[in-house]
Amino acid sequence: MMKKNLLILALGFLMACSTGKESASTTASTMEPHIETVRQQYAPDKRVALFNVSQNGAVLTGETNIPAAKQELLQKLKAANINYVDSIQVLPEATLEGRNYGVITISVANLRSEPKHPAELATQATMGTPVQVYKKKGGWYLVQTPDKYLAWVDASGVTLMDKAAFDEWQQSPKLLYTKPYGFAHDKAAATAGTVSDLVYGDVLALKNTSANYFEVGFPDGRTGFVPAADAVPYAAWLSSRKPDGNNLVATSKQLLGLPYLWGGTSFKGVDCSGFTKTVYFMNGLVLPRDASQQVNIGELVNTANGWDNMQPGDLLFFGVPAKDGKSERVVHVGMWIGGNQEFIHSAGRVRISSMNPKAENFDESELNRFLRAKRITPDDAVVDLRKTALYQ
Repeated sequence: MMKKNLLILALGFLMACSTGKESASTTASTMEPHIETVRQQYAPDKRVALFNVSQNGAVLTGETNIPAAKQELLQKLKAANINYVDSIQVLPEATLEGRNYGVITISVANLRSEPKHPAELATQATMGTPVQVYKKKGGWYLVQTPDKYLAWVDASGVTLMDKAAFDEWQQSPKLLYTKPYGFAHDKAAATAGTVSDLVYGDVLALKNTSANYFEVGFPDGRTGFVPAADAVPYAAWLSSRKPDGNNLVATSKQLLGLPYLWGGTSFKGVDCSGFTKTVYFMNGLVLPRDASQQVNIGELVNTANGWDNMQPGDLLFFGVPAKDGKSERVVHVGMWIGGNQEFIHSAGRVRISSMNPKAENFDESELNRFLRAKRITPDDAVVDLRKTALYQ
């Protein structure tokens, strides 16, 4: 009798284990559609939103920088009567101890796709750019730039701050460097040693003004002196920004000959979308980072019957059209400047090309892969610096 009872108990235990495994498998499989739905809703573009969530049995793991996305997922699972264990981390990491505000502290910081120097150059950020800091890995920080791009910056390229320190930095008067390239010196003299190199768009704290030099403060606490002819108070620069066609064209020609650099968005080198982004930034507007993102903003310009509807400053997009079930691929962008059907773009270097087959600078390859043109207004920008106190 005892052996029979033990056998019954053992069979019952095995059945319970089997049922438990089957239930866990069912729970796991039914989570995936909900995870994907939330991902598509909140983070369809992983370049600008982080929702790296998966399931391990009944456990939800991963991380996100969107608290609302996590909350939405948990509500969906609860409504579907799905049991789960929540192990999703909402960034920023607690280990940052509140220092999740950052300011770029070198002339041009290279932001990479992974936390290592050999990784792809994803984008750049100029000195003074405020960034959201999410986590640390080795000597790198995952940050988000004002155009919402997510990438990794070397610790030497960013100064971390808590809210109080960041607010203090933001409230200080600012100076914007306006020459393509130059230096801040350790004394108010051209022959003095340098503190840092500088490029157009670098923003520093303005400490004092003299006849020939501005005394400036860096985000990391360094001080220096910038020639008065090389920079202007940020407020004065901002009040002079008028992103119309004439100004955009004039600005774009200041970058002629600049070398192509994959991931570049500064006077140290630009890729195609980095070029258009820099031109618009110099006129007070922050555009999305990549050509495949820029194509999604603005008003479509009708080019079905030629180029008569084009205006200076319009963006032209190039690539591969959708075909045979494959999605369209936008791979290049330039800016219309008018004249003899001309546009300016970064291809090898920043250059001017034409859509006119009779022009000496006719670019047949670009004409053959032209997709569409868009007209950008201030309302289309990610940030209109004239309306948003990004540096203040």
